[in-house]
Amino acid sequence: MPTQYTTHALAGHPVVTPFFDEPTNTFSYVVQDPESRACAILDSVLDFDYAAGRTDVRSADEIVGFVRGQGLEVKWILETHVHADHLSAAPYLYETLGGRTGIGAKIVDVQAMFGKVFNAGSDFARDGSQFDQLFEEGDSFSIGSLEGQVLHTPGHTPACLTYLIGDAAFVGDTLFMPDYGTARCDFPGGDARTLYRSIQKVLALPDETRLFLCHDYKAPGREEYRHATTVKEQRTHNIHVHEGISEEEFVSMRTERDATLSMPRLILPSVQVNMRAGKMPPPEANGQVYLKVPINKL
Repeated sequence: MPTQYTTHALAGHPVVTPFFDEPTNTFSYVVQDPESRACAILDSVLDFDYAAGRTDVRSADEIVGFVRGQGLEVKWILETHVHADHLSAAPYLYETLGGRTGIGAKIVDVQAMFGKVFNAGSDFARDGSQFDQLFEEGDSFSIGSLEGQVLHTPGHTPACLTYLIGDAAFVGDTLFMPDYGTARCDFPGGDARTLYRSIQKVLALPDETRLFLCHDYKAPGREEYRHATTVKEQRTHNIHVHEGISEEEFVSMRTERDATLSMPRLILPSVQVNMRAGKMPPPEANGQVYLKVPINKL
């Protein structure tokens, strides 16, 4: 059973349960309305053995078991962005539990860029229609009695969102734990200056706002993985972007740091699947599905 983040069961204070996939250092979440059975699932993981080209739904089935065990009703299956480090299990969860899928409206920019990278062809729709809902800045949605609000927080990717649900904000890859810093900005469509400004939008939320992260990589010296922090902790202690760090200082640091990073291990399968809302590319004439590896492209 996953560790549940301590919260008060009051309206505006969602019950948040994390699920950790250690091979990809990814946290997925079930977000519950304490006044009803309604919930949302964020940033799910499809297990993928790259060497064998095999998928599995063990991680997704943990979420399925929890949702069914708690008698919950899934309203939304949400993505904070097109992930480059794991494949989404959204289609499996949608088929198994129902709900509506959602992502940022700028997914169309990601699809345009990576549709070219993978030579996806004319059958690949670049209009975001693979998702049920494309969210813009300021949009709202409901999970039972809870109201969710959407912040567009690009910089890591053009389509990154922060979902603010009650006193909980789900920031995707925009921020990591304060001792680890911030997201990289060197993927196509990324921009360090844009990320700095997006982070300021998050840090303008009330101090006590809980921030739930998509990843943790355990900074040197820390023994345990952590999935949650607060605006106040980030504003005071984030090693890359705490109070007093200027935009120019951040851009210089982020640009220099990104130049030393290698590509994520699963970026090639992840992006070409996740830009399709977690669906695989269509099978070829022999009925087999294939993933592409563009040579010397990224």
